[in-house]
Amino acid sequence: MLILLNKPFGVLSQFTDKGNAGSPRPTLSDHVTLPGVYPAGRLDRDSEGLLLLTDDGRLQARIAHPKFRKPKTYLVQVEGDPTEADLKPLREGVTLRDGPTRPATLRRIPTPDLWARVPPVRFRKSVPDCWIEITLTEGRNRQVRRMTAHIGLPCLRLVRWSIGDWTLDGLAPGRWRAL
Repeated sequence: MLILLNKPFGVLSQFTDKGNAGSPRPTLSDHVTLPGVYPAGRLDRDSEGLLLLTDDGRLQARIAHPKFRKPKTYLVQVEGDPTEADLKPLREGVTLRDGPTRPATLRRIPTPDLWARVPPVRFRKSVPDCWIEITLTEGRNRQVRRMTAHIGLPCLRLVRWSIGDWTLDGLAPGRWRAL
C-alpha cells in the first residue's frame, strides 16, 4: 500500500510525539488512521507538502534511501530577489557543513497557486521575496533551507510538491489518498 499525504505546516512526520513533555504537537496520526503504514522519508515540522507512507519496507527504502537518487521537487519561497548568477551555485552544488551537495535543478517560478499557510508567512514591504522550484536527488536534514541560506536567500516557505512521479496535485493540506 502507498499513501500520498499533504502534510500540513506544524505537523511532525511521525505518528507519536514522544519528545514533548508539555502538550502534544500535531502528528501524522491526526491525519492518517490506517494501521501499519510508516513514512518513507521525512519533512520537517515547518515544511509542508508531499509525504509518502507505506506498509512495504522495501518500497520505503527505495523511496527514502539516498542511493536510489529519487528526485524530490520543492516549491520554495525565499527572501530576496536572486539573479540567475545568484542561483548558479545551487545548480553546481554547494558545500555545507556536512559536505558538498549534489547539483540541483532549479528555476524561478511565478507565485504558485497554493493553499494559505497557517500561520501565514511573514510579509515585509521593504524586503522582496520570490519563489523557486528546486529538485534534489538527495535528502539531507533541512537541506533546501540550508542551501538557500548558504547563498543568502533565507527560506520563508517550503512545500515538497513531488517525489519521483508522485505529486500533490489535487490534495488539500491534511488530506491523503491511497494508490
